[in-house]
Amino acid sequence: MPPEKSVSQAALVVLIVLQATMLGALFTQTVPHPPLAIAPFALGPFLGTSIAVAAAALVLGPTGSMAGTILAILACFLALLSLGPQKWIDPNIAKIWPAVLLGQIAAAALVCAALRKRRSAG
Repeated sequence: MPPEKSVSQAALVVLIVLQATMLGALFTQTVPHPPLAIAPFALGPFLGTSIAVAAAALVLGPTGSMAGTILAILACFLALLSLGPQKWIDPNIAKIWPAVLLGQIAAAALVCAALRKRRSAG
């Protein structure tokens, strides 16, 4: 298995697990949980969409096809709306920093692997 493929697949699994955990905390209202809604959408459907896009990228192969790569990059963008650098100034950062840090590392690894694979294929 090429290293880009295993890194990108692992990164997608990390994003899926983190967002599924957020969705579970939202449903059970386990503190700290995401708000039920933010402008312009409710968080439950957004997290479901984020998980679905990451799962689709995993199935297609995040570095195996153009569609998989596009979905992988989209999965990073969606995940970073919840786990991005803006979270470092969140009042709950002392409680959520492990997820924020790991999400950012996974997103960076995924984007790097996808771009490296695209560059070597071109």
